[in-house]
Amino acid sequence: MADRLFPALAANPAKEALRFGTLSLDYAELASVTGTLARELREAGPARVAVWATPSIHTSVAVIAALLAGVPAVPVNPKIGERELGHIASDSAPSLVLAEPGATLPGELAALARKDVELTGASGELPEEPGPEAPALIVYTSGTTGPPKGVVLSRRAIATTLDALEDAWQWTADDVLVHALPLFHVHGLILGILGPLRRGGSVRHLGRFSVEAVANELAGDATMMFGVPTMYHRIAGEVSENPELAKAFGRARLLVSGSAALPVHDHERITTATGQQVIERYGMSETLMNTSVRADGERKPGTVGVPLRGVEVRLVDESGAVIETSDGETVGEIHVRGPNLFTEYLNRRDATAEVFTSEGVASGRPPGNGGGAAGGGRGWFRTGDMATRDADGYLRIVGRKATDLIKSGGYKIGAGEIENALLDHPGVAEAAVTGEPDADLGERIVAWIVPAGEPPAEQELADHVARLLSPHKRPRVVRFLEALPRNDMGKVMKRALGQ
Repeated sequence: MADRLFPALAANPAKEALRFGTLSLDYAELASVTGTLARELREAGPARVAVWATPSIHTSVAVIAALLAGVPAVPVNPKIGERELGHIASDSAPSLVLAEPGATLPGELAALARKDVELTGASGELPEEPGPEAPALIVYTSGTTGPPKGVVLSRRAIATTLDALEDAWQWTADDVLVHALPLFHVHGLILGILGPLRRGGSVRHLGRFSVEAVANELAGDATMMFGVPTMYHRIAGEVSENPELAKAFGRARLLVSGSAALPVHDHERITTATGQQVIERYGMSETLMNTSVRADGERKPGTVGVPLRGVEVRLVDESGAVIETSDGETVGEIHVRGPNLFTEYLNRRDATAEVFTSEGVASGRPPGNGGGAAGGGRGWFRTGDMATRDADGYLRIVGRKATDLIKSGGYKIGAGEIENALLDHPGVAEAAVTGEPDADLGERIVAWIVPAGEPPAEQELADHVARLLSPHKRPRVVRFLEALPRNDMGKVMKRALGQ
């Protein structure tokens, strides 16, 4: 029998596994409910199932049952637009959709056979699970450069990532995680739901994020929180003004931020108020988790830590040469290989091949098939993310290769460090930095600012950045906005700026 993804479901510890508001399941109940649904899925025999991924206990049960049954699941964002849903439905071709009772499904999913997820089940043995290379989840990318691609994640990738985080975060069955992340993506679903269950711990999902709700859980028995920078920005503001909230967050064993860079200014405000140092980690749909600040390591605000156990990371310059220096300044693209990598882009062999380097690819075996402990002979995955590395091996993400690396006046400049500098100005609430063509400089630096009150003078902001960083990194253009465009995970959609 293959190793189980969730050993605690078979062991049935006498403890709560999942809680969503007033609905909760202990491990025995969760095993009964998911085991029953898994057996029903096995009998129905769908090639793939779609999961209408509302922030609910029903979504969690649906995904776990699909994993137990060995049926690949496609989590679908309940806020998805018509065109994107049409693409995902036709590309992944599910024959069944799992949804919480009463949920209204849009056209393409409403046309499929539907099974409502019930929270009752019969006792019995859990089904035998498939092997490590079997596809587990198909998670669709955000589609910023074209139609979303279906990232096929194996059971091996999920298990090795969660076990590497056990090591990095000292994650145990005693931990109780609180979060309010969406359940259609890696952060909220794999880390935030599957992670605690693989450890035999507990998770409390809030449904909707609020600083007070998180604080209430942390004041009780919750030990960890996962969030995105927009959440931590709100936390930073409220704990600075409310000692009781600050005390609650100060009780946490671990506060983890991901999905985008957390500004250093927010790091500092949270630490000052609570005594806690938020840790950041780095991953993406195709790789799951690559690096993290360790729970037992030095906390360096603004960095995403060191490679996780079993993961190889390198930086590569524009010529393709590996960057050997670790000076904290030299920028390169992050390449990754290891057992955490995805299997392939569904139905996109060409796109899969494009994102892997040719080195190490076995003859006649395309990148994206298989994968082993050292990358399965596939070569390195090109992430498209740019970073620097310091003498201790800590990575600092400076942005995406396509949108955040600005070439101005002969310099290669990462947008991230300029954004952090701008956020240190008291007149700046939010900031994004992009480059635009300039006849003299090649590209000029453009700052997009959401002001905190009366907008500061443009020259004042330029001088502020020049003083903190260096003159060539100052913005040449400042544009003020009421809000930055963001996706569901809180990432700024830079391609939408200026449109």
